[in-house]
Amino acid sequence: MDASKGKGDQGMQNPVGQMDKPVGFHFMESMLPKAVKRRVHALKRLQVQCANIEAKFYEEVHELERKYAALYQPLFEKRRDIVTGSVQPTDAECEWHSDREEEEELAEEVKEKASIEDAKKGEATPEEDPKGIPEFWLTIFRSVDMLSDMLQEHDEPILKHLKDIQVKFSEPGQPMSFTLEFHFEPNGYFNNAVLTKVYKMKSEPDASEPFSFEGPEIIDCEGCQIDWHKGKDVTVKTIKKKQKHKGRGTVRTVTKQVPNDSFFNFFNPVKASPDGEMDEDSEFTLATDFEIGHFFRERIVPRAVLYFTGEALEDDDSFEEEELEEGDEEEQDEEGDDDDDDGDLDPKKKEKSTAAKMGRIFIKKVIPKAVKMIAKVLEDGSSSSEEEEPEDEEAQD
Repeated sequence: MDASKGKGDQGMQNPVGQMDKPVGFHFMESMLPKAVKRRVHALKRLQVQCANIEAKFYEEVHELERKYAALYQPLFEKRRDIVTGSVQPTDAECEWHSDREEEEELAEEVKEKASIEDAKKGEATPEEDPKGIPEFWLTIFRSVDMLSDMLQEHDEPILKHLKDIQVKFSEPGQPMSFTLEFHFEPNGYFNNAVLTKVYKMKSEPDASEPFSFEGPEIIDCEGCQIDWHKGKDVTVKTIKKKQKHKGRGTVRTVTKQVPNDSFFNFFNPVKASPDGEMDEDSEFTLATDFEIGHFFRERIVPRAVLYFTGEALEDDDSFEEEELEEGDEEEQDEEGDDDDDDGDLDPKKKEKSTAAKMGRIFIKKVIPKAVKMIAKVLEDGSSSSEEEEPEDEEAQD
């Protein structure tokens, strides 16, 4: 289902950035002989054609995603029914082999001993059988850092009513997009049964920067209007202010509504500017929104149960080191030298992290240095030849 993370993973590029370019590549090209430069330009034209073919590839990937989404849907509906308690899974459906069976068996033994002791004391109570899986989605929101940062205490009672999150892909012939649907059971906060967020995408090379194309990218999003019950809108708060009359000196109290932090602001996003002119805060907010939408689509919805149990969080943590900035990695390497000596680090993770780091260092440091060295050699060569000519003239004199 992960069909959006570069060609290897079939899909969408990072929603918040483009491909980094090594420093000095313009200078390197300018130093080439004219005939070689012409041939390089021909290669660039070929590269643009490759990018256009790649764009078609991703359009077909989107169609495949839409096709397979229909195959996933019955499974996701069964998941929703089990979560909400409208369906009880059979014993056969509940069979699952776990790598932690010994730990679970030990925990069960402890529970049995505790229940026996309680029974002896006459304090045994029948075990409760809650409906479905209580607070399934809320638990995921609390566990995932990207979502918990948006979550406020006043949001939690509302999210207890969240039944399901679904991803819908645009139909054939329509502009590329996907929609997140948040399905709620009837509640005392708003009338909507479904809250939606549409993410619009582009899958074609930018005319001004065709070589930055790495797959579909999110370019805009649209939320929906929430029909709040009176006094239940958690996206605003009421404040009271005292105003003093300049002439009479009398004081009056006025109330007004101001924006309030809430997850439900997610459905009222910042709009992308048509001319691309936005302040830094708005750009950051919009980029974060795109990243969250991408994460819902690619990770949360397809693998919800693994985020509920925490297993997917462990997988995400294993790649966290690779995603750090180079400076942060170097700083952590210095601080973590003692930890490496202890041999606690998984060799496979260490090897993968080291390879990723070396690749970034090569791109960001080695290549620019090599370009500068070539330039210096060329400059030294030209200056030395200029210095030798006066010496020859003096010798002739």
